[in-house]
Order: sequence, then C-alpha cells, then structure tokens
Amino acid sequence: MDVNFVQIGGVLTIIIHTVLLSSATLEPYDLLYHNGIEAFSRGDYTNVVRYMEKALRSFSEVHETKIRCRLKCKDQHSLDRFLTDLQLFDVILRRAACLNDCTERKIGPQSMHKVTEEVTQDFNRRVPYNYLQLAYQKLKQLDKAAAAAHTYFQANPEHVEMIQDLEQYKALEGVEERHFINREARPHQKAFSAGAKLYDKGEYGHAAVLFEEALAGYYQADMKCRALCEGPQHFEEQDHTLYRYSLYELISDHYTQILHCQHECIRDLATRPGRLSPMENYLPLHYDYLQFAYFQENKLEEALVCALTYLLFHEGEEFMTENVEYYTEILGSGGQPRQEAVQYLKRHKQELELLLIGTSNMGLAYTQGVSTFPPVDFRIPSGTDGGMEYVPISEKRNTSLSVLQDPREGGPLLYDSVRLVLNSGALNGTQRAVFDDVISEDQCSELQHLAHTATIAGDGYRGKMSPHTPNEKFEGTTVLKTLQYGYEGRVPLGSARLFYDISEKARQIIESYFMLSSTLHFSYTHLVCRTAIPGQQELRNDLSHPIHADNCLLDPEANECWKEPPAYTYRDYSALLYLNGDFDGGEFIFTEMDAKTVKASVKPRCGRMVGFSSGGENPHGVRAVTRGQRCALAMWFTLDPLYRELERLQADEVIQALQNQLHWAQDHINPKDEL
Repeated sequence: MDVNFVQIGGVLTIIIHTVLLSSATLEPYDLLYHNGIEAFSRGDYTNVVRYMEKALRSFSEVHETKIRCRLKCKDQHSLDRFLTDLQLFDVILRRAACLNDCTERKIGPQSMHKVTEEVTQDFNRRVPYNYLQLAYQKLKQLDKAAAAAHTYFQANPEHVEMIQDLEQYKALEGVEERHFINREARPHQKAFSAGAKLYDKGEYGHAAVLFEEALAGYYQADMKCRALCEGPQHFEEQDHTLYRYSLYELISDHYTQILHCQHECIRDLATRPGRLSPMENYLPLHYDYLQFAYFQENKLEEALVCALTYLLFHEGEEFMTENVEYYTEILGSGGQPRQEAVQYLKRHKQELELLLIGTSNMGLAYTQGVSTFPPVDFRIPSGTDGGMEYVPISEKRNTSLSVLQDPREGGPLLYDSVRLVLNSGALNGTQRAVFDDVISEDQCSELQHLAHTATIAGDGYRGKMSPHTPNEKFEGTTVLKTLQYGYEGRVPLGSARLFYDISEKARQIIESYFMLSSTLHFSYTHLVCRTAIPGQQELRNDLSHPIHADNCLLDPEANECWKEPPAYTYRDYSALLYLNGDFDGGEFIFTEMDAKTVKASVKPRCGRMVGFSSGGENPHGVRAVTRGQRCALAMWFTLDPLYRELERLQADEVIQALQNQLHWAQDHINPKDEL
C-alpha cells in the first residue's frame, strides 16, 4: 500500500510539474541556447537564429520578470514603518508568497529549472551573438549579422577574429554604418556617451537633454540593479549546512550579502559591457557636464542646481565651489541640490553603516574589504591613467584621456650616428618620436639574415601563423632563443650577439630621449617578420595589425583605454626598429582614440625606429603588407623591475658566460699559437 502510494505520488508530481511548465509562457533560455548550439553543429542556420533569438528574449524576460515582481511585491508589502517581530515576519512571509506567485505565473516554479553558472556566464559574455552573427552571415542577412557581431564585440573587444569579421562586414555591399548597432546597449550609458559627443562639438542644448535622459536612466537602472540583488546569495567560505545558525544571525548574514551586492551597483552601472574597470567619477560627472552646458545656454538657475548637486558627491571641490559662487553672485540668490541625488546619497550612507555592522557580525574578510570602504566616494578609479580635468567657468574646459605623470622628451640620443627626424609635435601627439640611422645597412642585412634563419611561424603569437590577419604570415624569435641557436651553431653567434646588443642600444636611446628618472627594463623583445601571402592581396581592407594600445584595451566607442587584463598593463614604453623597407604597404600609423582618424604615418626603412609611450595616448597599428616581407625588432619596456622579461635576464647570463669564456681564452692563450 505504501509503495503504491509513493508511486502514485511520484506520478502526480510529474503531472503537476508538467502542467506547471506547460502553463508557463516562457521557455527556459538554457534549453533554447543548447538547441541553438546543436543546430549550429548540424549547419541548420535557420534554427540557430530561431533558437538563439528566443533564448536571448527569454533570458531578458527572466531578468525583467524578477525585477518587476520584486518591485511590485516590495510596494505591496512595505517594511517602511516600525514593526513588532510578528508584523516584521508577517510582511516578509507575505512578500515571499507574492514573489513566488508573481514569478511562477511567468516562468514556472523556481525549483523546476536550475540554470548552470556556465550558461549564465555565456549570456553575460554575449556568446549567443557570436553564433547569431555566423548564422545570419550564412543566411545572407548581413545587416543582422553586422548588428550581432557589433553587439558581441562590445563585450569582447579583445576578440581578434571578431575584429576581422567586422572589417569584412564594413566592406560588403549592402552593409551600412547604421547596421552596426549594439543590441544590448545600456540606455543610460548610451545617452551619456551621445551627450558627451554633442558637448564636445559645442551643441550644449542638445547635450543637456541627453544628459538629463542619462540621469533618469541611471536612477532607473540603479533601482533595477538593486532589485536583482535580492535573489539567492553565495556565502563565501561558509556553508550553512555544516554549522548551526540562530535565526537573526542567518538573516543578518544574508542581508549583509545583499547590501554588498547593492553597493556594487555603483561600479556596475559605471562599467561598460566587457570591461572590468568603471568609468571614473561617472554619476557626479553628469551633473558637472550639465552645469556647464546650462551655463552655456544661459540657464543659470539650472546650472547652479547642478553645481550644488555635484558638491554633494565631492564636498569642497575648489573649481565647483568657485562656480557656485559665480552663479549665486549673478543670480543674487542661492539654490538647493536635486532631491534625487540627496536621497540617493542618504540611502548609500545608511547602507554602508549597516554593511560595516553586518560584516563585523559575519566575521568575514571580504576580498574587496567592506570594512575598508571609504565614505560614499564616486571617484571610482578607471582603467585609464587620467580622467576629466576641471577648470572654472571663466576658462575653457579640457579633457585628457591619458595623462602621464611627467611627460618629457628631448633628452640626448647618446650615439653620434642617431638622428631625431620626427618629435611628438611633428607626429601630432604626445610621447612619440622617430629616429633614423639607429643601425647601419650591414647590421640591417645581418639581422634580416638572422630572422630568415631563426624565426618560426607563430612564435610570439601562441603558435598562430596569422594572429592579426589571415592575409599575412607572422614569424618571430626572441633574444634568448637566438643566443641558444648561436651556441648550438645553428646561426652565427655574432649575429645573435648583435640582436642582443642592438636591442640594448634601442633601450638606452628610449630611456635617454624621454628623460626617464628611473631605469627602463625590457618587458618583451621580439624579432618579427610579417610576409604578404601571394594570392590573398586583392581588395584587402584589413590591417596587418589592428589599431590598439600596448598597455590597455582600446575602446574606440567610449573613447577610453581600459588598463586591465588581458592588456599588458605594466608596459610603459614601446619601440620598433625596422630592418628593411623593400615591401609594399606596412606603414606604421598613429590614430585618434576612435581608431579611425590617422594622425601620423611612418614608412619603415633600415635603421629607422619609432618610440612612444605605451598607453591610450598612443593608439597605433600597421597597414597591410601587400607585397614582400617586413622585418623589425619589436621591443616593449617597463619601469617596474617586477615585470622584467625573464628571457632577457637569462640572455644576460648567457652573455656574461660568453664574456667570461672570452676573457679566460685571452688570459690563457699560447703566444706561439698566434703565429
């Protein structure tokens, strides 16, 4: 009887679950996603599009449903008033019931379908759009392919293959600039970026409209972000099943996790997709832009309010205090900051105080250090070396995308033969220079011959023969490898030693010319040749090396360079010493941050060296090599000895050993042998 009852119960459970799932209007996005991947493996691109688009809609709707339900139930069952214990838990239980009822009507029982962390990460990284762009391409729907590719690229700007795909889309007939849209653009960031562009053009009235739209969008996004934090929490280093907790300790720990998540909304809303670092001073910057835009439009009352609001975030800031005094004097009266900002900061202050109490109760040392959080500070460090530079109203406002601590140049060149041919002014930038006659024609020939003998396809590029373009072959070698080959007799030892000596000469020139106050160390040294592949040069529209910066991730759309992995953030200066010029194309170019506007072009030739600082102030690339082979010594340097090139240190030891052998031979040679 009991067995039959259990069996019947099991069947009823399955039936109930089936009914509940069938009544839900939303299909599970991870199931749709996996169906799309399977369709892709079969080459069924129509179904790839069908499943992936439905998966994206489902993923978005799940998030929106959670937000709507949590906000709705929070309004219906408020905790705003002081409550007795029974009243408190009455509200909590009713809110929980409200949430379950609200979400289950849309997406089914929460316990029925658990999505893996791997799938969630794929959606956060926008992987479905990569499948979509390939499927749309196969289906000849190029406008949709371009949009999907652009959307994926915004969150994965380091994806080399996608860079190439986007360049190819731009060259295709029927594809227009308007097709490259970001389907996942965050409205508040989109409005802010558009406002900043209009502001820079002097269109202050239109810019103000967009900044106001961005502010409204920001506070709306903040409300949604905070609502999403009210879901399940992961307790680091704690397992509630392994030890006993009292009721209030359990609630305290869970709520502390929620507070921590909500505080992180500040960072999240200021961070562009695919980036780790937020935009600096993001929310206060809206009010700063607005106060100056309203000033330009002669709307001084609005300007004063925005200036006072900015000072809520950065009390006593000199330039804004001067602006407030100016507005007050002209208007003859004062004003009040905006209430949305007042309430926003008041809430964050209260939450931080609770967060400190909660963290103390939990006894946890968060990796981000809740106990060391500063007062509400919205100057979140960005990935760039600098940020906005503020000046009083009476002066012109300037922006600086990357400001070096002490940018100097013009120091001695150390070698009589070396000539400075172009400085920063001539190259339309900062911290950049071109030198000629760094090495002789004979030395160029010897190093070229070394390259032909010692370089290996894919060396330095994780084995990829064409890391930047499929139309060229890349071959390289390092100082240590050539010295090893020289010791083994596979290449002339003198040529390997020349590679070592010339790279050291280049380092000394860069260190001296840019007047660096500390030692410049090698970060990486590479002898590299790129060769045009015959038969693949017709109608090329790609670059030999796409526009990039050497120590940060270039984000042309945001006009930013994010100093974060996978960029080599420790690199400070770069140099390229060319060995030849007998090829077509291959010009080195500096561009604006938009990665399009060329500011300077340098044609390689034997003995010519380009040197520059490695940050976002110097975006650069290489035009396509369409005939022949282009060879150069590529060198990157760091001021931090912790990031010295290991192979270089080993090469130093090899050179020292060779020196010791030479001295020993000279000391012990038999004079008769000289005859």
